[in-house]
Amino acid sequence: MLTSINPTMKALAVLIPALLLAFTFDPLTPFIYLVFTVAVTFLFGKVAFKRWIAMFSPFLLLAGSFAWMTMLHPSDTFSGGDVLFAIWSFQVTSDSFWAGISLGLRSLSFAALSLLFILTTDSTKFMLSLMQQCKLPPKLTFGILAGYRFLPTFRYELQVLRQAHRIRGVGRARGVKERLHQFRRYAIPLFANAIRKAERVALAMESKGFTGETDRTHYHEMTIDKRDWVFVSLFFVMFFVSVLLSYQLGFLNIFGNHF
Repeated sequence: MLTSINPTMKALAVLIPALLLAFTFDPLTPFIYLVFTVAVTFLFGKVAFKRWIAMFSPFLLLAGSFAWMTMLHPSDTFSGGDVLFAIWSFQVTSDSFWAGISLGLRSLSFAALSLLFILTTDSTKFMLSLMQQCKLPPKLTFGILAGYRFLPTFRYELQVLRQAHRIRGVGRARGVKERLHQFRRYAIPLFANAIRKAERVALAMESKGFTGETDRTHYHEMTIDKRDWVFVSLFFVMFFVSVLLSYQLGFLNIFGNHF
C-alpha cells in the first residue's frame, strides 16, 4: 500500500508531523508516534526487517548520545527537579532526565519517518510527482533524474579504475600524501568522463523535447485520490491522538510548559 501512495502526499504526511513533534518535550508523545510509524512501515510496506534495522541502528547510537548530553548539560528550563544521580561534577535531575529521553525519542521518530519514506518511495515517481503536483520546473526535474542515474555508472567506473591501477602495480595509499595523489589519479578521469556524459545527455534530452517548457504531456500521470488523503489524514490524526493521550496522562510538555 505504501508504495502506491502519491510521493508528494507521503512527503507531507512525514514532514509536517515531524515538524510538529519538534515542539513537544515530553517522552510519551514521540514514543507513541514512533510505535505508530514503525507499525505502519511493516504492516503496509514491503520492508525487510533486516534492512530496516541495519539502517535504523546508527540512529539508536545518535539518539542515545543526544539524550545523554541533554541530561548532563540541560538548559535552565530543564535543570530543575530532584537529583537522580551524579557523575563527577554533573548532576542529572528528573527534569533533565526526561528532557533527554524526550530528545532521544524525537530523534528516533524522525529517523523512523524518514525510513518510511525512503524505503517505500520510488525516486523517479517522487520527482515526477514534484513536477506534476508541486509544479517543479521540468528542466530541474529531468536534470536531477539524469544526475541520479549517473551514480551507479560512477561507482562502476571507480571500480574499473581501481582494478586497472592494481594490474599496473599501483597499491593502496597509506599515508596522507599518498592518499592525496590517489585521489587525484581517480578524480581526473572520473571528472573527464562525467563532463563528456553530461554533454551527451544534455544534447539527447534537448533533441527529444526535454526543455524548460512547463506545458507538456506525461507518459506517467501522477494523481492524488482519496487513498492519499486518507493516508495523510491518518498521520495527522495520530499526532493529535498522541498529544491528547499525553495530556490526559499528565505528560504533555511543550517548550518546557506542562499541560
